[in-house]
Amino acid sequence: MPKSKYQPKATPHSAGLVLFALAMGAFAIGTTEFATMSLLPYFARDLHIDAPTAGHVISAYALGVVVGAPILTVLTARVARRTLLLWLMAIFALFNGLSAFAPTYEWMLVLRFLSGLPHGAYFGIASLVAVSLVPLNKRNQAVGRMFLGLTVATIIGVPFANWLGHAVGWRWGFGLVALIGLLTVALIARLAPNTSAAPGASPLRELGALKHEQVWLTLAIGAIGFGGLFAVYTYLADTLILVTQVSPVAVPFVLAIFGIGMTFGNIVVPWFADRALMPTAAGLLLWSALASALFTVSAQSIWGISITVFLIGMGGALGTVLQTRLMDVAKNAQSLAAALNHSAFNLANALGPLLGGMAIARGYGWTSTGWVGALLALGGLGLLLISVWLDRTRRTTVRAYQTNVFPPPASER
Repeated sequence: MPKSKYQPKATPHSAGLVLFALAMGAFAIGTTEFATMSLLPYFARDLHIDAPTAGHVISAYALGVVVGAPILTVLTARVARRTLLLWLMAIFALFNGLSAFAPTYEWMLVLRFLSGLPHGAYFGIASLVAVSLVPLNKRNQAVGRMFLGLTVATIIGVPFANWLGHAVGWRWGFGLVALIGLLTVALIARLAPNTSAAPGASPLRELGALKHEQVWLTLAIGAIGFGGLFAVYTYLADTLILVTQVSPVAVPFVLAIFGIGMTFGNIVVPWFADRALMPTAAGLLLWSALASALFTVSAQSIWGISITVFLIGMGGALGTVLQTRLMDVAKNAQSLAAALNHSAFNLANALGPLLGGMAIARGYGWTSTGWVGALLALGGLGLLLISVWLDRTRRTTVRAYQTNVFPPPASER
């Protein structure tokens, strides 16, 4: 019997320790991605720019992710995975550290763009390393444990970086991320298995992932379906203050509840995904649609909105499920497909707030972001159903062809 491509690889350390090292990198990335939003007022004032202009700094990081994920993954196709992870996290730490010393807005833009370049490639390669450590029936759980670093960052890393920015200056927030990045480099160098690149790996083979329609469909499911989560999250603080009418002091606690929901989802959902991947993804998108719709009627109460935000956060486990789906449909070009998941994630981060902002600007109210989120989640569900239908149609066609070309023996008819 041939070995599975997910066959666990020998490593001198337990899979749990390796996953912890990978999750530490995810923690660093999650902290800088989300904390930059909360540090925006501080660096905007210090760099003498207004808030909308400072928002371009966040967009520059997202653009770096979208651009860097495919380019770095393709160019480094022949590099051993541990070596690549070390370089990616070292580059991440370097440019986050330099961000702490940015003298002007223009320098900040450039450095945040460069900081975003390793983001998607790191998650893509780290996911492949994670699944290589466990049996086939636990690969979603392995990816989910690695992603816990990202979700825990929304609970611990982001509030701490925000406190640090308020207490001693925003530059220390980026300095903290750089230190966590260097710690990740040390952990990966010490714990990760020293595996070579996949046999036959090449830039051309990685680009082959782009010829598979299921890769594009899965990326579209993430870009649209995930957009709903960001439509709500982006305007959550304003909704809490203007609709729920809570004190600004309470806002970070509700944001932390969102992070707790994401963390809980990434612990529980992968167990189901390892048993039924696509039904779990469909269930998550339907869950997100219902939770987003509930947001429109629960925002008047602090208890109601807190419960709803937790439920919406749980839907964030879709990223883990789609990560594994991309590995399945990309054939021999898994690295690029896995990295592109985070390009899609950042496209969702642009699409959701854009449509949510349009709904608010047209006078539908702050809670209208819930309806935007529900529609985007249903859009992602529609694309998922198309993907499943195409899979079944192709299997039926192949089965019919094999039956006609290689009919069963007369004794089996």
